[in-house]
Amino acid sequence: MRNGKIAALLPLMEVNSILTGKRGISLPFTDYCEPLLTDHKASFAMVDFLIDYGRQAGWNYLELRPETPFLTEIPASSLFYGHTLDLSQGEQSVFSQFRDATWRNIRKAGREGVVVTIQSSLDSIKEFYRLNCITRRDHGLPPQPYIFFQKIYEHVIAKKRGFVALASYQAKNIAGGLYFHFGTMAIYKFGASDKSYQHLRANNLVMGEAIKWSCRLGCHRFDFGRTEPENTGLLQFKRGWGAREYEIKYYKYDFRHNTFITDQLNVKGPHNLIFRRMPILLLQLVGSLLYRHMA
Repeated sequence: MRNGKIAALLPLMEVNSILTGKRGISLPFTDYCEPLLTDHKASFAMVDFLIDYGRQAGWNYLELRPETPFLTEIPASSLFYGHTLDLSQGEQSVFSQFRDATWRNIRKAGREGVVVTIQSSLDSIKEFYRLNCITRRDHGLPPQPYIFFQKIYEHVIAKKRGFVALASYQAKNIAGGLYFHFGTMAIYKFGASDKSYQHLRANNLVMGEAIKWSCRLGCHRFDFGRTEPENTGLLQFKRGWGAREYEIKYYKYDFRHNTFITDQLNVKGPHNLIFRRMPILLLQLVGSLLYRHMA
């Protein structure tokens, strides 16, 4: 507060886990959460308040996930790339920005007989979850629990704030994407596919149809979400749509050392090989047990 008025506003949740400790995060399971600030000075006042509050609450650390780097004097804990596509110029203009390779892949999927439908049913969520389990195992990671997607359906899709794009080939769903939209913004949240059909380039057709649908919904911005710098394949895929690329920086304060720290992301290791070899039913159980701790 400043002179009786709000100078900074940031939604934040406390996560208390027996595995990963007690911490404050803005916000769990989000790519970014931009604070509302009146000026740069307000950002530091807000962070000072959060550090004081977190210390009293017994947090292990505080993590802030803004879309734009607002704490330029503080080292970032981790770096990602964001991609956003301007849809306000109209569907035809948007499509003209796609790279030639992207268009070739879209046309190839069509020639091969891949068909994409836009859906909003619980059955489409179940199909996406099936594909997501396959994809997560291919990446050596446990999937999110089914209830996670069920809640997305109940609170987002069923409220007409999102949709599922499913690609089918010979009556079998082989790829899909889960998208949110609110106001004039559309967000690509999750993607999944069966890699045994990768040669059909269904993922390109899924994304192209989702962008087209977002244009027709009246969205002005299409957000591709965050991408790790080392994920070169996904970066190449997102760069093919003519989107603007920018850096997303997170900030992490460690209360045990009373300082902002840099994270060493360790997403690859022997555990990935173990997860790749697990039956999907067992992997789903692991995901149900662990995912709530990984916010």
